[in-house]
Amino acid sequence: MLDIGVHQGAGLQRMALQAAPRVMAVASHGQQQGELPLLWSLCTTLVELGHSVAVLDATTVESADNPGLAQLLGDAGLQDDDSAAPPSWSVIPAALGLAQLCQPIARPGGPLAPLSELFQRFGVLVIYARAPLLADLLPDSGIEPLLTVAPVKMSAVTAYQALKQMLQSTKLRPTMAAIVGEPSLNTSAPGHSPVANLQHCAMNFLGYRLDALAVRALQPPECRSDDMYRLALRLLENAMPLHRHQFRGSH
Repeated sequence: MLDIGVHQGAGLQRMALQAAPRVMAVASHGQQQGELPLLWSLCTTLVELGHSVAVLDATTVESADNPGLAQLLGDAGLQDDDSAAPPSWSVIPAALGLAQLCQPIARPGGPLAPLSELFQRFGVLVIYARAPLLADLLPDSGIEPLLTVAPVKMSAVTAYQALKQMLQSTKLRPTMAAIVGEPSLNTSAPGHSPVANLQHCAMNFLGYRLDALAVRALQPPECRSDDMYRLALRLLENAMPLHRHQFRGSH
């Protein structure tokens, strides 16, 4: 088991000093009641530990009134000054922009190459998107997308569908976070654990042993960050560095 508390915090702070931003992913499967609170808690934990975080939200479409990644990709002049400090935490609409990166065109460095210039000043880049989009964006990346299972109706079913898509398409192997400990969210029948059911189906139908990290929804103040430390460390260990120059030249 990973150590908790100050030792985990020190490890994450050392990771924050790396020059290149690190890309991680969160798989959306239509259960935002569980996904979004966990995503925001993850971002808050990373910020508290010294990372600046940019979230590319593929569940939100860019528009003239709500510009985002599509506009950044289309107009380099919209980029901020490289010498300026980035905001500690920024959420960017990205549905159209990420879909654009998935177009089958020749792009040295792969689909994420254009992001290396746009987000070089950030410490962590989080892609929040549906499983099929993640499969197109992250082939052979080694990233383990975060898959959230909440004790609410249909969460395990939609999580299983997302898991199947990621495993079968590009062999992405998600990290599963099981939200536990909030009785008001628990709508499953007594004796039936959504997480246990999901693990059973993953083994029986996909031949995949799915481990789960428990994340307590309600925690005492003195240890409320322990679960998030574990989760953040796990995701950072499997995040992909996005170096500015790694995409230039031939590969």
